[in-house]
Amino acid sequence: MRIVFMGTPDFAVPALAALAEGGHEIAAVVTQPDKQKGRGKAVQMTPVKVWAVEHGIPVYQPVKVREAAFVCVLRDLAPQVIVVAAFGQILTKEILELPAFGCVNIHASLLPKYRGAAPIQWAIIQGEKETGITTMQMNEGLDTGDMLERVVIPIAPDETGGSLHDKLSQAGGPLILSTLKKLEEGSIRPVPQGESGTCYAKMLTKSMGDIDWTMPAEEIERLIRGLNPWPSAYTGWNGRTIKVWSAQVIAEESACAPDASLQAPVPGQVVRADKEGLAVCTGRGILQIKELQLEGKKRMDAASFLRGCPIKPGDVCGSRQTHSSK
Repeated sequence: MRIVFMGTPDFAVPALAALAEGGHEIAAVVTQPDKQKGRGKAVQMTPVKVWAVEHGIPVYQPVKVREAAFVCVLRDLAPQVIVVAAFGQILTKEILELPAFGCVNIHASLLPKYRGAAPIQWAIIQGEKETGITTMQMNEGLDTGDMLERVVIPIAPDETGGSLHDKLSQAGGPLILSTLKKLEEGSIRPVPQGESGTCYAKMLTKSMGDIDWTMPAEEIERLIRGLNPWPSAYTGWNGRTIKVWSAQVIAEESACAPDASLQAPVPGQVVRADKEGLAVCTGRGILQIKELQLEGKKRMDAASFLRGCPIKPGDVCGSRQTHSSK
């Protein structure tokens, strides 16, 4: 099939590569405009653009795809189908109806669950046992189009946002090849989503990572994994910020023999600090922090961290509780 591919981040690259390797004609790639990044403000190409340039595929980067001039470009490209994966712009009805086979989206959840911008991370944060990829015939709504095919991916107990991203990204390629084949054959039957079980996966922000120690330990642990590697979970200590990269929930009876001076630890209070980690009281249960990073320092395991950072039992963590117990 003759395809225009719309995508921007790393997530979309394996699907684009699979389409090219699968014998489809990639007429053009449409991606977001290049942006300045880093301290040096160097302009960086999007990952999809990097791949397209390396493979000699024409690239378009409209600020707004809905503008009439770019719609004319799309019409001249004459795609049979537009494949969309994490593109980052909303398509108008005019664009959606332009190709014979419409616009097919590769979405990183088992729709109708987790429509929206961050389905991968929210599946972990909400404690789902599985997620997946859904191919969808796009309409004017936000991830509301008819479902075409799906593949289920289990979520491992130690899954992070980063590891699940990579699994789902790789799963998108084979699934879009299967979907396009069936669309061309006329052997696929679109299934309306309905509204049962719908949740919205809102965009991630850095402020989401500020750990609320009054939450249950298991919820904080999922938050830490879901926000790893970005935007990352963090807490305060003595006016400084500590990123928390990994942790585990431990049974209170085996958590520790807390320091004898701690009669009734409060949420955020350290009850043990040793080579096994920082055991912190939460709203329900104890969370043992295994890997962390003080601002301006390297990421390290708890034992290494404590050699240079004297956190002790009785200290209280939290952005609003940045004092130490005497």
